Amino acid sequence: EWIPAFAGMTVWGMCRAGGLFVWGGGGIFLFSSVQEETKPMTNFIDPTREALGLFTTLDCYGPIAMLNLIRLRDKADYGDGYAGGRDITGKEAYREYGRTAARIFKSVGGKQIWLGMPELLLIGPADEKWDIVFIAQYPNSKAFIEMVENPDYQAIVFHRFAAVEDSRLLRLKMMEPGAGFGCI
Repeated sequence: EWIPAFAGMTVWGMCRAGGLFVWGGGGIFLFSSVQEETKPMTNFIDPTREALGLFTTLDCYGPIAMLNLIRLRDKADYGDGYAGGRDITGKEAYREYGRTAARIFKSVGGKQIWLGMPELLLIGPADEKWDIVFIAQYPNSKAFIEMVENPDYQAIVFHRFAAVEDSRLLRLKMMEPGAGFGCI
C-alpha cells in the first residue's frame, strides 16, 4: 500500500515496497518497512538515504548532468490506486510520467541533452538490460532538489514508480572533453 505523507514534511518519493523518502526538517529521511530492510535490494527505483545525503554535500553551484538508465516493466504496476489499476504497459506509464513532469523539469532549467535506445551491452553483466538511456542536465544540484520537492512533481511521480522495474541514476560533473579519447 502507499504510505501517506507525514504532516509538516515534504514527500520526496514513495515506493510501493514500503519505502518513503521525505525532505524536510533540515534533512532527508528514509522511512522503510522491515521487509525492505531485510531483503537484499536487487532493483533500484529510488536513491538510498546515504546517496541523497552525499548528493546534497557535493558542489551545488555548477551545472550537473544525470545519466539515467531505465528498465521498464512489461505491464505498469499501479496497484489498486490510480484509475483502478489501468492496464497499460510500463512504456505507456513512463511516457505519462515524462509528459506530465516535462513542465516542472523545464521550469527549474532542466533539459535533456542526450537520448538513446540501447542495442547491445558489450561490457557488463549480461542480465543488465535497459530500455531507455538519457542524460538530463540541470543548472545545479539545487535545481534537481527543487524539481523533486515540487508538489506538482510529487503528485505525478507515481507514474514513474508504476513504470520502472529497475534504474540507475548517476550524477555527473560537467567537464570539457580532452583532446584524446576518454582524456580528462
